[in-house]
Amino acid sequence: MIKKLKIGAALLACLSLAACSTPDPTVYAGLASASQLQPNIADKTGRMPYRYQTNVNWSQYSRIIVDPVTVYNGPDNQFGKVPEKDKALLANYMQQQFTKKLNTRFAIVNVAAPATLRLHLTLTGAKATTAVLGTVSHIDVAGGLYNTVQAARGREGSMTGSVNYAVEIYDATSNRLLSSYVTKQYPNAMNIGASFSAMDASMVGVRKGADALLAELK
Repeated sequence: MIKKLKIGAALLACLSLAACSTPDPTVYAGLASASQLQPNIADKTGRMPYRYQTNVNWSQYSRIIVDPVTVYNGPDNQFGKVPEKDKALLANYMQQQFTKKLNTRFAIVNVAAPATLRLHLTLTGAKATTAVLGTVSHIDVAGGLYNTVQAARGREGSMTGSVNYAVEIYDATSNRLLSSYVTKQYPNAMNIGASFSAMDASMVGVRKGADALLAELK
């Protein structure tokens, strides 16, 4: 009983603080496209606060090079206390998931040629799901109400992990930047299954991000 009361008190304390969520992506100074990123006034969710976009017809591209995912180590990274092994895990997972999704639309190649894009992904931050509290926040009355509202708004749930990263897309032959953005991805606030282990939510975010990019490039 005492343990449950302690968990409830910690949950209520967290729900009252902005620190329950991951910092929104910023214009990370070390990105190649940092100087071209601008506030994304079309974004109302906070998922994609900065982007750069040229007028490009994606249908003219049929192949894509997927660069190895870079783990950002600049001083403005947003990894907090995420250990190096989890950063590497997420980077590898991102490489696999984006390649898998994009392979349904493009031929994955290694050499620049006409009609070829080059995708560079930079993992810039992540937050692990808070042990125990992440799951409890979906079941506890106060946490459940909070997460229900957040889910309806398409916003981040309490004490649930997330992932921040940058996307930079180039014409492979000219190396001209066509599009770039920084984004934050996370599960639906009511997705209890994404709260059981530390990196589950971040991995859900990676899959959602891969789906979003594929939809944009179709």
